[in-house]
Amino acid sequence: MFFLTLPLLLGCTAATTPLTAATPPVDPLPLTVVSTDQLPKGLAKDQQLWKKVNGQKGDYKALLTAIDHSLEYLGTDKAQKDYQDYKVPGITRDRVSRSLRRFRQLVVQAKSPKALETAVKREFQFYQSIGNDQKGNVDFTGYYEATYPASRQPTAEFRYPLYQAPADLKQWPKPHPTRAELEGSDGLQASQGPLKGLELVWLRDRIQAFLVQVQGSARLGLTDGTEMTVGYAGKTAHPYTSIGKALIADGKFTLEELSLPVVLQYFEENPQDLDLYIPKNKSFVFFQETFGSPPMGNLNVPVTDERSIATDKSLMPPGALALIQTNLPYYNASQTLEFKDVSRFVLDHDTGSAIKGPGRVDIFMGTGAKAKERAGVMTGSGQLYYLLLKDN
Repeated sequence: MFFLTLPLLLGCTAATTPLTAATPPVDPLPLTVVSTDQLPKGLAKDQQLWKKVNGQKGDYKALLTAIDHSLEYLGTDKAQKDYQDYKVPGITRDRVSRSLRRFRQLVVQAKSPKALETAVKREFQFYQSIGNDQKGNVDFTGYYEATYPASRQPTAEFRYPLYQAPADLKQWPKPHPTRAELEGSDGLQASQGPLKGLELVWLRDRIQAFLVQVQGSARLGLTDGTEMTVGYAGKTAHPYTSIGKALIADGKFTLEELSLPVVLQYFEENPQDLDLYIPKNKSFVFFQETFGSPPMGNLNVPVTDERSIATDKSLMPPGALALIQTNLPYYNASQTLEFKDVSRFVLDHDTGSAIKGPGRVDIFMGTGAKAKERAGVMTGSGQLYYLLLKDN
């Protein structure tokens, strides 16, 4: 996953455990078993399956779709490989798959949120993320699929390309060229180097082209009236570097002030600073046309609005059923955003460059302007649990 998300502006990472000279580094397991009598009251009562907090119809069918996508992934060779060395004892691909099938049955059979909560607590074991403090506190943010204007041909208006992956990318000697070396500090010099002829599509706005690279996926409205979708096709071997952190370090904003709308407004008012801050992220992402494909997570299955999450896949079980407790923004009757406390069943379908450690979760908020607004204001805390059928 490389969809746009506030932590990708910040480059958030989880805190690490302090070590003493006499203590060798030992990474704690990312998940710990929690008995049901220790769970917060109402934790598994997902009211939004039947009725959302804003009064709209619930997303019962969306959850079933997300479960089916997980089961599709779990039947692949990729899933078998992903689970070969999973570090938490007792969590296997087979158990995750059995858990999803049984949970799907319970969702279909349930007559109310309470009935589902009771059945889940009776049949499932809860594994809680240790969080960023080893006490279960997790930072939640949101990401979305953007839509931008674009052109299949370069024009005076559409000047900033997205690029296909070079055919010999795997053979490039390391260190790979930096972003500045590939496209220049102004983003317009790639025709002078190894990316010449690999232009896939052109965007009007440089910050939009950069954000598509951060997202790794986008839906583009073309000048001829058609639509084009693009998806991730590879990247250079440089880590992601946060432009949000760079802006904070230079005193442009405080951490509390930073948000996606604030960053976009800053660059709109100071376009010359794009040449300074964008090259700080040396990583460079390549694309392929996906011909109308829905937004995909890193498990190669579609992500589902508000039912798919992204976590650190070196720590968390891919495709597994999870339960989040946090607060999310919703539009009220006057079309302003209000935060509501929610407990939601979700599927772990994705990951991201800045989603590192057991204390980070990114929630997929959907496609388009409203999803963008909601994701742009999401910075909250909460808890993350994974649900596995009890061993008989």
